[in-house]
Amino acid sequence: MITSREQATARVAVALVLVLSLIAVPEKHEGGVSVRARQVIQVREVREAALGKIEMISAAESLAPIPAKQITKRLDRYLAGRPGLRTAMVKDLTTGRLYRYHAGERLITASSAKVQILMALLLETSWAKLPKAVRRDAELMIRYSDNRAADRLWLRIGGAPGFTKAGRKFGLKHTHGVPGDCVDLYCWGITETSADDQIRLMKALVSGKSPLRAKERSRVLGLMGKVVAGQDWGIGAAACRGDRVALKNGWLKRVSTKRWAVISVGLITAGGHDYAVAVLTEGSPEVEYGIATVEGITKRIMQGFRTCSE
Repeated sequence: MITSREQATARVAVALVLVLSLIAVPEKHEGGVSVRARQVIQVREVREAALGKIEMISAAESLAPIPAKQITKRLDRYLAGRPGLRTAMVKDLTTGRLYRYHAGERLITASSAKVQILMALLLETSWAKLPKAVRRDAELMIRYSDNRAADRLWLRIGGAPGFTKAGRKFGLKHTHGVPGDCVDLYCWGITETSADDQIRLMKALVSGKSPLRAKERSRVLGLMGKVVAGQDWGIGAAACRGDRVALKNGWLKRVSTKRWAVISVGLITAGGHDYAVAVLTEGSPEVEYGIATVEGITKRIMQGFRTCSE
């Protein structure tokens, strides 16, 4: 996202370059090359770079602001009468535009935590150096949402402490691994998180500043882009024709309430934009009901960011 300071700096740079280009430079020669000619070339290069920056600023300024109030009203109407808690966030990682819904809620990750488990694993060991059985577990965990594979990798990263430590490296603020054995309860699945943290995690999969190396980021996204049929619901419901979707969904029945937590997090990539999306819900009477809620929320938010051409 281009800040107001960057905008001002770029405009000043253009002004200075244009002034410099008008100043006559004595015609001297060094090594057979005119000093004035060299300076003219340098001025032209700087000017073109600065003008390019201005074009980027103009493009960013031309984007319509996110109609946050309109989206919130649309969501409130849709969710009225639907039971449970929900929180959601969408951020265009290319422009910085974002929308939050009930940002203060902290809900459980369910199987969406499996993305962080894999990212934690790859922070310590590259994919190429992992044993074949571990790579197989990673594929089972992400593409098929296999819980036993997740349990094995959870232990491999050091359980809750390793999970939390990795989260801190990715900038997560509200996501802390649940300690203990958690037999048949999946400690990783009952970890509380925020929509903001899930967006930070998704950003770490596409950002050059991520602590995760490019090859490892690509591996995670590749697996998230090949989730098996039947588990590819969720944020992809808001994708337009030709968009690329990488996601991980979660669904877990709470022992205490007998109600479902249903979550979908991931990235929708289209037209040079990476949209990081996180929708978390709890309290659905059935998993299908929760899926419908997640998809309904995602569609209504994404309408505020762009419209599909078809």
